[in-house]
Amino acid sequence: MTKHIADHRTASDGGRLQNFLRLERTQSAAPRSLHQRPQSAADSQRLQQFLRIERGEQVYDQA
Repeated sequence: MTKHIADHRTASDGGRLQNFLRLERTQSAAPRSLHQRPQSAADSQRLQQFLRIERGEQVYDQA
């Protein structure tokens, strides 16, 4: 059985990828710097507590 005529797509020329890469190159460095900023010690402790909760362990307040 053959596909319906509406189900046959034409080949893409990669326009979506080209536009994405253009935007990535031209945008400011602010999003990149936020993504690559170092984590503080409090952030890592908080992550460890969330992981313990996920495993079902008790988390005691260390304050």
